[in-house]
Amino acid sequence: MIRALTGFSTRHPWKVIALWVVLGVALSALTPTLFARVTQNQAGDFLPRDYDSAAALHIAEERFGVDPDATTVTVLVARSDGKPLGAADRERIKGEAARLGERRVTMPRKDDTPSFMVPDRSQTPRVAPVMTAPDRSFELLGAELTGNPSDPGLQDVFRAFRDDARERFAEAGMRTGFTGSLADTVDTADAHELATKIGGALVTALIVLLNVLVFRSVLAALLPLLAVAMIGFVAAGAVAGAAMLTGLKLDASTPALLNVVLLGIGIDYLLFLLFRYREQLRERPDQLAREAAGQVCARVGSAITSAALTIVAAFATLGLATFGQFRSLGPAIAAAVLVMLLGSLTLMPALLAAAGRKMFWPSKKALRREPREGRAARLGVLVARRPVMMLAASLALLGALAAGLTGIRMDYGRGEADNGTAAAATATEISRALPAGVSDPTSVFVTVKDGGTLTAGRLDGLAQALTRVEGVGKVAPAVLNQDRRAARIDLYPTADPQSQQARDLASGPIRATVARHTPDGTTAHVGGTAAIFADIATAVDHDLKVVFPVAAALIALILLLLLRSLLAPVVLMLSVGLGFAATLGAATLLFQHGLGEPGVNFALPLVLFLFVVALGTDYNILITDRIREEMRRPGPARAAVARAVRHTTPAIASAGLVLAGSFATLATSPGNEQMAFAMALGILLSALVLSLVLVPAVAALLGRALWWPVRPGAAGDARPEYGGRAVPDREAERTGAY
Repeated sequence: MIRALTGFSTRHPWKVIALWVVLGVALSALTPTLFARVTQNQAGDFLPRDYDSAAALHIAEERFGVDPDATTVTVLVARSDGKPLGAADRERIKGEAARLGERRVTMPRKDDTPSFMVPDRSQTPRVAPVMTAPDRSFELLGAELTGNPSDPGLQDVFRAFRDDARERFAEAGMRTGFTGSLADTVDTADAHELATKIGGALVTALIVLLNVLVFRSVLAALLPLLAVAMIGFVAAGAVAGAAMLTGLKLDASTPALLNVVLLGIGIDYLLFLLFRYREQLRERPDQLAREAAGQVCARVGSAITSAALTIVAAFATLGLATFGQFRSLGPAIAAAVLVMLLGSLTLMPALLAAAGRKMFWPSKKALRREPREGRAARLGVLVARRPVMMLAASLALLGALAAGLTGIRMDYGRGEADNGTAAAATATEISRALPAGVSDPTSVFVTVKDGGTLTAGRLDGLAQALTRVEGVGKVAPAVLNQDRRAARIDLYPTADPQSQQARDLASGPIRATVARHTPDGTTAHVGGTAAIFADIATAVDHDLKVVFPVAAALIALILLLLLRSLLAPVVLMLSVGLGFAATLGAATLLFQHGLGEPGVNFALPLVLFLFVVALGTDYNILITDRIREEMRRPGPARAAVARAVRHTTPAIASAGLVLAGSFATLATSPGNEQMAFAMALGILLSALVLSLVLVPAVAALLGRALWWPVRPGAAGDARPEYGGRAVPDREAERTGAY
């Protein structure tokens, strides 16, 4: 199958290139609209209904008509001169709020992008008074917009609404402030806009610079970016289309994460092919370039396929998760990686065949034989000559980092807020006069189950009990729905609703009080942001126990089938497991112990396990596949290890730096600093320590026994690689130490 795909692509390169270009251009135009239709806004919707907060959310939707896609912005309105609000001021605020609620907010156009490529988020917000401060220093309004706070389109709508409201109230002698998740997101994004652009530009520059330094070629520097971008458009379109057809709901962060993953692994796979293609042309200068491309892509294609399948298998296990955000992310990334694999076996070979030796233009040295010595060659000799020392050094480094796991805690917040933003300042001003949770209350939903109806008096006991809960600043009167079979009681905690304190309050004392004082014949559920994230913590703890072993077992099975060995998969799994522990330990040392954060992000262990284990296994597969290939040739096993490291180091090191750089750009997105650091470090450790030092050192120690029960080359199985032409064991001749 692999040889058929790569063979067809190298025989008909221009047809394959044209097909991918057409698909890429078409889907790049459709994908934004498709993703807009399949993204889900509420985190609570990702929880099964048997979780208390999810049940509360469904009651809010079904009994109280709450829009599940709505996000509320809290608007603070106060007099510009700082005086208390009078009756006339409050009437003026009420009138302006009504007019804002009748005005449709349209999306501003920022560039010349065709309108059909940009989902239209224009809408008429629902604006209503919420509360007046006890000292009448300000009044709060609630502005309800539909969409996910992470959606750039909704962010633009909010900016337009904010500017309009600010101008209208300023004309009336009022000042305004805006807070809530959407306002926080927009303010932080605006503050980091320049850093985000610079980060993206730096990654692009890093890829181009690395390729120029390695290949001394313009085409080799630019084609990887163009090819991966084209495949990425197709992959994103395939994911969005599949989600629409299957009814799968995706988190709004999925497209950005897909871009990072596809860029990294796509560049990895093309670099693997480019390095091996150059090596083939150097070894056989008289061979036709198209024939060389076919042989190389068929040979490397099996390793790339196995590497991609480990990623697919690992992320597919997220389908077993109970938390819907994980359950949707897994299949999305798995499907995208399959498309990237298809592109690696078709578009990339077609590009090599079409460009031929011009791929390395204008360098005149790129296709000359490699010099006898070089950093990669010296590393190979060092690892092969001193495997015990190199193995001990690797284990010492990884063990020291893994020690940081001591005392690790999970943080179920949504990232550290930027206290310098206008939204944070508004929230602080509100908290001086009202409970901090007034802009995002915890709500208790009560429903009857005995066929009767509810009255306010029937709920008095529950309401009074809730007022006595420490940490609850205020309890609003009960609100009954139209048929009086359901009621909502809003609680305003004194803690920030996004804080651990608020989550502990919702999941502990509030739920305990509700359980004890729920009226007979009724059921009650606790909802709201704090309760939702408390339940997400429970769901994630469960998912970690399920996904980890299943993913590890699937990866081990793929390695077993690929390597046809019982011992080699064990070595690789132990190495990537140690790499995972070291990476998570380093993140804990830096963020929890060093910077004093509450803990590591709750999603970090699972996402890090999947990325570092799956993507890190890519590099291990590449090096072990090359070690086995070299061991098929006659000569000492350590000489084979030295040759494998020498030939593979440039590809793995370059690919690791590119992928780490891709993940590092996540740091420009507020709240993703931990994820960016951990994934970038994990990839660097996987590429530079595990794949180029630890695994080769073990291979040098074990020799051909690594492949037990089948030992390549042990019985004279030379299997020369280059068209049957014997290749002398120059490494062994040069070192003579083996």
